[in-house]
Amino acid sequence: MKLFSAQHQAARTLVLLIILLVLARLVSMAVLPLMDTTEARYAEIARKMVVLGDWITPWADDNLPFWGKPPLSFWLTAATLFSFGVSEFSARIPHFLCALFIGFLVWDMALRQEGRRTAVLAISVLAGSALFLVSSGAVMTDMALVLGTTAALYGFWTGIHGSTSSARSNGSLIFFVGLAIGLLAKGPLVLVLAGLPISLWILLERRWKTVLTGIPWISGILLVAVLVLPWYWFAEQKTPGFLDYFLIGEHFKRFVEPGWTGDLYGRAHNFPLGTIWLFALIAFLPWPFTFLVVKWESRGKQVEARDRSWVRYTLLWALMPLVFFTASRNIIWTYALPSLPAASLFMGGWLAARSRRAELWVAGGLAIMFALTVGAGAGAMFFPHLLDGATAKAVSVAYLGRRQSGETLYFLQSRPFSASFYSENAARQLRPEELESALSGKSGFIAYPKNAQPPKLPSGVVEEPAGDYGRFRLLRVHRIDQLPRR
Repeated sequence: MKLFSAQHQAARTLVLLIILLVLARLVSMAVLPLMDTTEARYAEIARKMVVLGDWITPWADDNLPFWGKPPLSFWLTAATLFSFGVSEFSARIPHFLCALFIGFLVWDMALRQEGRRTAVLAISVLAGSALFLVSSGAVMTDMALVLGTTAALYGFWTGIHGSTSSARSNGSLIFFVGLAIGLLAKGPLVLVLAGLPISLWILLERRWKTVLTGIPWISGILLVAVLVLPWYWFAEQKTPGFLDYFLIGEHFKRFVEPGWTGDLYGRAHNFPLGTIWLFALIAFLPWPFTFLVVKWESRGKQVEARDRSWVRYTLLWALMPLVFFTASRNIIWTYALPSLPAASLFMGGWLAARSRRAELWVAGGLAIMFALTVGAGAGAMFFPHLLDGATAKAVSVAYLGRRQSGETLYFLQSRPFSASFYSENAARQLRPEELESALSGKSGFIAYPKNAQPPKLPSGVVEEPAGDYGRFRLLRVHRIDQLPRR
């Protein structure tokens, strides 16, 4: 009785820590500025979607369609910007809600399969994983993708193992809706991330007949087609060339051509082969240390048996995305994100089976992540200059407060994505040789890095220092003939 009582109290402690971590993440979402390049770029694409009223084509810039991703994450962000106004919190909240849905699916799977203790441990591991915690409050396309993959793999398992025909039917529906979400969030990649673990599990478990007869494939595929294909068709009609770039470039050349030069919206990466495993290790922090501690603590002790089929399913789900990206050099660390829900499910059960003090070790990890989240939020509030290198918010806000009608904000050489968002798309990129024509007959503002040489202004143009903001120096410039008469 004492053991069960202690475990119950420990579980309550974990739930409390999760609530505190969620609250801290919500606060940090409100106080942290949008970061260049990913967050600010995707938030600006969504803001343009609202301003232009164009819900078919995401726009990376004026007259430049964004063909790199489908629109689901932009739709979600645009919907909250439209409903609650343009702010960092509005831009981030839909991705936070996606994370909550993912957490619910992980909780429900663990609860049904291995019980409440494992469910609490699994959701604690997921909430405290470094990459999941960061991504849960960031404007990216990845959390919507992971919602799709998690829903698909949750739905597939439930569609096969549901205790009633109604549960199996609902599971199958969730499986196909999850695929549709992934196809609208990231594209055909979801078919690989969900299809690989499912196919290998079927092969190892020899469940072909059950899967073929238990899942309504024809009606499910038709449902996915109805939900997904109209947007792909309209997108190609509106901006021809989209399908070629997106399907061939983003889904083939990006992964097989190191340093792919066809990227229209960024730069290709060229990491060593297998770097995804290092990214996954970092993404899952602090839990690799917890794994080692519990492994050492439980040496020589009897371990509770687990359902082999379930363990296989979660391991394949966690490992196959990493195996798929092993041969790719053009990757970033968020590519490990689809593995985290399954890794949390596996580790939650593994901890429950091996250690009576698992809650203690997990509580320590959650406490560390809570402290780091609070520290990030406090740092942004009291020491905003620490983020000067990651955002152009300060100079953009200063420009909005000083500008007069028709005055443009020019960034020399390079314009940060955050400048577009925070200046309401008034910021423009300008080369030094274009100053003469840009300032012909009108005034404006110039922002340039404080550590760079001041711009050489054309003849007849004078400057008025407007202050230093973040890493930028702001100048108001106008022609001499525009000076007020004395």
